[in-house]
Amino acid sequence: MSNGGTDVFVDVLMLAVSDLADSAWEHRFATLLTLQDQSVMGRGAVGFDLEDVDWGRSPCERGAAKDFVLRVLDLALRRHRWDELGYEPPFAESCLWQYREMVAAFDPADSERRSGGSPFPGPEEAAMASCVRHRVLCAPVHWEGCVFCTGRR
Repeated sequence: MSNGGTDVFVDVLMLAVSDLADSAWEHRFATLLTLQDQSVMGRGAVGFDLEDVDWGRSPCERGAAKDFVLRVLDLALRRHRWDELGYEPPFAESCLWQYREMVAAFDPADSERRSGGSPFPGPEEAAMASCVRHRVLCAPVHWEGCVFCTGRR
């Protein structure tokens, strides 16, 4: 994805994940998405590698995690809250479909989680605070703003 495509991808996913996240793992996943904000982390310095995700240890945990990610993608594909974006994301749907296919085909049990330095946020880093203005979750290290407050547009 281009840098601009990544920005849009994060925007539409944040609208969905913020309205669905309930459990600790789901808030950790939301934090991972907030950390894909290129205006904070740097242009071209973010990514969505499925092997970076801590999918859980048991088949039940991995299944629940994968189901949540698919539900987030499905909600985003229904253009959930896209009217709040202030722009029309012309390529977002195709990127979401591609990523959804990747997630659906991915087997977390086959993934060897990288030891040390995994970008997946720990429980203490879970995004629990919401931006009052935009109603999306914020990364704990960046409480002063959400992906929409960073002024990249």
